Amino acid sequence: MNYTELPLPFSLEDEALLGVAAIPETPRDCGVLVVVGGPQYRAGSHRQFLLLSRRLAGEGYPVLRFDCRGMGDSGGTMRSFEDLSGDIGAAIDAFQRQCPQLRRYVLWGLCDAASAILIYLHATGDVRIDGIVLLNPWVRSDEGLAQTHIKHYYGQRLMQREFWSKLFSGKLNVASSLLGLLKTARKARQKTDDPNRVNRANHALSFRDRMTEGLKLFRGEVLLILSERDYTAREFIEYSSIHPAWSGLLKDGKVCKVEMPDADHTFSSAAWRAGVEDETLHWLTRV
Repeated sequence: MNYTELPLPFSLEDEALLGVAAIPETPRDCGVLVVVGGPQYRAGSHRQFLLLSRRLAGEGYPVLRFDCRGMGDSGGTMRSFEDLSGDIGAAIDAFQRQCPQLRRYVLWGLCDAASAILIYLHATGDVRIDGIVLLNPWVRSDEGLAQTHIKHYYGQRLMQREFWSKLFSGKLNVASSLLGLLKTARKARQKTDDPNRVNRANHALSFRDRMTEGLKLFRGEVLLILSERDYTAREFIEYSSIHPAWSGLLKDGKVCKVEMPDADHTFSSAAWRAGVEDETLHWLTRV
C-alpha cells in the first residue's frame, strides 16, 4: 500500500518537538507510536524505527516516530527514560490530531523506551492505549547484571573448549579471572530491589516498581520480544522470575512472548529486524 511520510511538529511546555508520521493511503483505525529511548533519535539503531514505520505503513497502519526533548530535532533538555511520560502523552495527542480516524493506539519501544512505556501507563493510565510492544525491557541494576553474568557468561565459558585450552596452555590469567569472578559474585549476592521497597531519596517507587504497576494496570494486549543473545533481555528474564508480581503478569493471557533466536540487543541484522516487523504485524491483528 502507498503511504506518505510527513513532518509532524508539536510542543510540550513551550519546547518544540518533531516527529515523522507515515500515513497510509487507506489507513486503518489502529496507529502505532514508536517511543525512542536514549540517547537516540527517531531513525533508531541500524535505521530500525524508520524501516519498521515504513513496513507497518505499507500494511495500512499509521505510524509516528518522534524525538523526545533534548534529542534529534526536538528542543529542550534531554531527560531520563524515567521522565518521558510528558513526551509520550504529547506525541499521542499530536498523532490523534493528525489522524482523527484512529480509534486504537499501540506503543512500541526497545530497551529503556519499553520501560518508559510501562512507566507512562503507571503515571497516566491512558485509556487510549490498546496495545504495547516491549523489546528487551531495561531493568538494569548492578546486582541484576552480576547475576546475569554469572549465569550466562561464566557458565557458558566453562563449556567452551577455548577456555580450557587457554587454561592449560598458561595463556589465561587465572588470578585476574578469579578476581573478576569474585567481584561479580559479591555484587550478585547483594540484595536486589524489593518490589515493595520505597525509594528513600524521593519517597517514590523505583522505576522497576513503576514498570510492574504499569503492567498491572494495563488491560490491553502485550507483545514481549526478547533477544536470545542479549544481557538486557537475560537480566529482564532473571528479574521477572525472581519477583512474583512479574512472573504472574508475564503468564497472563494478554502477554504474547516471543524470543528471537540468536538476535542481539538492537537487532542489528536485516533478518532480525524483519523478524521483529513480522512478529509486530502478526500480533497487531489481536489488538
